[in-house]
Parts: sequence; structure tokens; C-alpha cells
Amino acid sequence: MKSNKLMKYFFSVLVLVCLISSCSEYQKVLKSEDTAAKFKLGDSLYQIGKYQKANTLFAQIVPKYKGKPQAQKLMFLYADSFYKMNDFYVAGYQFERFVTSYPKSEKKEDAAFYGAKSYYMLSPRYSNDQTETKDAIEKLQEFINLFPSSKHVSEANKLVKELDFKLEKKAFEIAKQYDHISDYKASIKSFDNFIFQFPGSSLREDALFYRFDAACKLAIDSKEYKNTADGIVKLRKNRLEQAKEYYAIFKKASSNSDYIAEAEKMMAEINKELETYSAKS
Repeated sequence: MKSNKLMKYFFSVLVLVCLISSCSEYQKVLKSEDTAAKFKLGDSLYQIGKYQKANTLFAQIVPKYKGKPQAQKLMFLYADSFYKMNDFYVAGYQFERFVTSYPKSEKKEDAAFYGAKSYYMLSPRYSNDQTETKDAIEKLQEFINLFPSSKHVSEANKLVKELDFKLEKKAFEIAKQYDHISDYKASIKSFDNFIFQFPGSSLREDALFYRFDAACKLAIDSKEYKNTADGIVKLRKNRLEQAKEYYAIFKKASSNSDYIAEAEKMMAEINKELETYSAKS
């Protein structure tokens, strides 16, 4: 028992001594003017995952290695250390800078991918402004076009698909929000735009149903007539017929939808209202 405790004690002391020695070496090199020593130690620290310390050393020597043979390796490690530290704004910039500076580098493909992926990492959740999401899609698509045979293409396509869905979700939720606040005209228009803009969306069925739902509510609550420059328009009847058209489109596209029973119930009410106009004529 005592020997085990003694061994643990000596091991702890050894680790502590190594840590102190390591920190002492790092501080010594950090304060020195020896760029080669900084590159060597920075590379070693990078390889064992000490990205913050490696980055600090790299930052000191990047300007001094401009035009030198080792500059290419240094610049890639420098960019990647920002990526590993989750500083994606700077990582994206540095990887793009690397691609521009070293167009023939064997690391160009990796740099281009991780530069584009840095933009992906900056994309916010769908409810926020999606400017950065659109930028990320553009960057990833550029990468796919430039390196169609890359080992990273499969992941890049997956990331683009994920970002595309985020834009779809944003547009869909905006349209639903209009419906929620009873602005049915705005909801219908937004769903029209969504269906046109994202024809292959997994949310298409939902969009077709909620557009029909908004059209029903708008029609039922409408005034009978509306004065226009061309004369009096049968506003309510026209909107009931429009809702009926939206139902037909929904049913044709979504015959097995979970919404069918509810949609048919709503359509029965629309038909009932339209029958009153047939009776009057």
C-alpha cells in the first residue's frame, strides 16, 4: 500500500516538473528572437493539440517567413490552428489567403474545404438572419465545383443540404407566422413564394396544406364584394374558388398526407359556402 502511494506521489511530482519545464521552455522561446525555434516548438505544440500556444508562436513569425520555403507549411498550420480553436471568422480568411497564395500546393484542396466549412460553422440557427448561411452555401458550392473529385465532396454536399434546409425552414416559419397572426393574405403569398423557391423541399406538403388553410380562413372571413377601378368584384366567392383550387393542388401532391382528413373537412365547408351562390343564381 505504502509503495503504491509512494509511486503515485513520485509520478505526480514528475508530471508537475514536466509541466513546469514545458511552460518554462515555452515562455523562453516566446520571448526569444529565434524564429526557427518558434516554428519548431509551435509545430510540436500543434501536433499535440496545444493550438492556442502554437497559434501565438505562429503569429509572431508569419511575417518573417514570407517568401521562404517553410512559409507554406507555416501558413497552413496557422490557418488550421484558428479552425481548431473554433475561431471560424479568422480561419475562413486565413484558409482563403492560403489558397490564393499557394495555388499549386498539395494542401490547396484541404485549405479550400476547411475555409468553406468555416463559413458553415458560422451559420446561425434558422430563426436568425441567414446572410451567413447563404455565404456558406456559396463557398461550399464553389469548393464542389473546383474539386468535384475531392475526398471532401461528400461532406460538402451534406453540409450544403443542411444549410439549404435551414433556409427552407426560415421561409416556412415566416409564412406560418403570418397565418398565426391572422394575416392570411401575407401567409398565402409567403407560401406561394416558398413552394416556387423550394420545389423539392421536405416541407412542401406542409406548405401546400397551410396555404390551403390560410386561403380557407381568408375566404370565409371575406366581405361579399369589393369596389375596384374595374367595378364591383365578388370578393368572397372568388376567394372560395381560389381555396378550392389550392385544395386540388394539395390533394394531388399529397394524397396520403396526414392532413387529408382535416383538409377534406375544410373543403366540405368551402363547398357548402359555394353552393349558396349556385342557389342564388
